[in-house]
Amino acid sequence: MREPTSLSLTFDCWHLGLEACSVIGMRLPRLMTGNAAAIAEAQLMVSEKVEAAARLQWKMMTGRLGTSGPAMLNASVAHYRKAVRKNQRRLGKAGKSR
Repeated sequence: MREPTSLSLTFDCWHLGLEACSVIGMRLPRLMTGNAAAIAEAQLMVSEKVEAAARLQWKMMTGRLGTSGPAMLNASVAHYRKAVRKNQRRLGKAGKSR
C-alpha cells in the first residue's frame, strides 16, 4: 500500500465530515421525538461511539494502523468512515420503511 499524501488525507477527512453530517441529519429527527425509540437511538449512538474508539485504540496498540503518521491517520479515518457508512445504511433503511 502506498503512503497517503497530504491531499488524499485532506479529502478523506473532508469526506468523513460530510458523511458524519448526513448521519447527524438522519438521526436528529429521531432524537427530537423524545419517545422510547429516541432513547434507544441515543443509547445505541453512544455505545457505537465508545466501541469505535475502543477498537481504534486496540488497532493502534497492536500496530495495525501503520508505522508512520500519515499511514496511522489514513487507517484511523478509514476506521471511522466504515462505522459512519454502517450508520448511514441502517438509518437510511429505517427511513424508507416509515
